[in-house]
Amino acid sequence: MSVEIIDGGTIVNFIEDEEAFTISICNRFANLDKDNDGLLSYAEMLKELQCLRVFETHFGIDVEPDPDELARVYDSLFIQFDHDLNGTVDLQEFKEETKQMMLAMADGMGFLPVQMVLEQDSILKKAVEKECNKFYA
Repeated sequence: MSVEIIDGGTIVNFIEDEEAFTISICNRFANLDKDNDGLLSYAEMLKELQCLRVFETHFGIDVEPDPDELARVYDSLFIQFDHDLNGTVDLQEFKEETKQMMLAMADGMGFLPVQMVLEQDSILKKAVEKECNKFYA
């Protein structure tokens, strides 16, 4: 993990770079697809959803969430990705929904910088690295 400064523009620029965004999405998808069948099951995607820590923290402080509520949230998030509701998420669904979520995040952030803790291999971290490389290349 690392602490990074990010804004909506960094996210939008990364998404607009179709090649960099697609490579990042494909790598993340492959990492999650443990059985290499080209589809993400609920079990495979659950790890990614749990990394979001939707209810596990409150203003950065760990809290004990209600397990039933947490399960409903994860189910709902999985369905958000599973556009055709066939019980699995393919690469195109994963890419489209990740893009929509990242654009919503960028819209919410606006263009004021925000300090965030990012996982080393996260898509947001890749966006920050791309932005930094633009200035140091």
